[in-house]
Amino acid sequence: MRILVTGGCGFIGSALVLHLVGTLGHEVLTLDALTYAANPVSLAPLADDPRHRLVEADICDAGAVQAAFAAFAPQAVMHLAAESHVDRSISEPGAFVRTNVIGTQVMLEAARAHYESLSGPDRRAFRFLHVSTDEVYGSLPPGGFFTEASRYDPRSPYSASKAASDHLARAWHETYGLPVLVTNCSNNYGPRHFPEKLIPLMILNALEGWPLPVYGDGLNERDWIHVEDHARGLVAVLERGRVGETYLLGGRAVRSNLAVVEALCAACDVLRPAGAPHARLITFVADRPGHDRRYAIDPGKAQAELGWAPEKRFEAALAETVGWYLDNAAWWRPIREGRYKGERLGLGAAPSTARSPAGAG
Repeated sequence: MRILVTGGCGFIGSALVLHLVGTLGHEVLTLDALTYAANPVSLAPLADDPRHRLVEADICDAGAVQAAFAAFAPQAVMHLAAESHVDRSISEPGAFVRTNVIGTQVMLEAARAHYESLSGPDRRAFRFLHVSTDEVYGSLPPGGFFTEASRYDPRSPYSASKAASDHLARAWHETYGLPVLVTNCSNNYGPRHFPEKLIPLMILNALEGWPLPVYGDGLNERDWIHVEDHARGLVAVLERGRVGETYLLGGRAVRSNLAVVEALCAACDVLRPAGAPHARLITFVADRPGHDRRYAIDPGKAQAELGWAPEKRFEAALAETVGWYLDNAAWWRPIREGRYKGERLGLGAAPSTARSPAGAG
């Protein structure tokens, strides 16, 4: 199958492209603007693979997107390209509206034009998978879980922009008949994660002996899914999902932010004992504005309909993730020494030099 993947040099996108090409043997065109959070090095294993091609293009550039469709003639689109960091959305909301809303509209229009040019089996088989987040649903009460029937209640510029993109995707299905599928996922973790997010940031801070600043009381809860489980889930939705439906993909691993940081400290103590105990570096800092208290997903629909389920156990996979960062300094060190040094974002003022963006979605 020929699959066009947007955002394929990002964290989730690169895991998906590696799975599609390296494991499943599909032909993939990666469309990526190569913004600060993208890293083409993540796709280095496919450098000589004729089944993969990378095109540097902005999804807001209608001409470039249309050219990619014309040249590649995809049989499916998996749309992951997005601005995704909540703290950064508080500081730079316009970039999130542009990419997540306008960019999605451009992608949907290009896909619609392509779809309408198809006929027969190609037309019946075509799918547009829009990948989104559980943050569109807002904050849960203690013990609650999101389902596909949950009400939208976005609280940050990031989640609001993703909610808008979800609605656009569904509107293009209802209005134009585009065969759309939508997924909403919980927080991802694993290798090749840009270090502005909680887990990679805390791992690198711990390895370098920097403070591990945790927002508020650290008891905000998130559901964690390993990025490879998520990639498998996305393929399951693409292949077996019902057109027009939404599927929630979660890891059944709800943890408080503090528990996550404590678990990765324990893993660092084993793998890098010279700095133990790493938990001594934990520091509580001022909370993020509008910090949602709990996200958690019930992935029962995806499991029942698609035969997919998360396979990774959180603590063991988190320790594997710590090991990956220990073994792959060549991947992350240029980032830490260049375009992102760990400064805190999202305070509505000039970025702090303290390495403390320790929110989790």
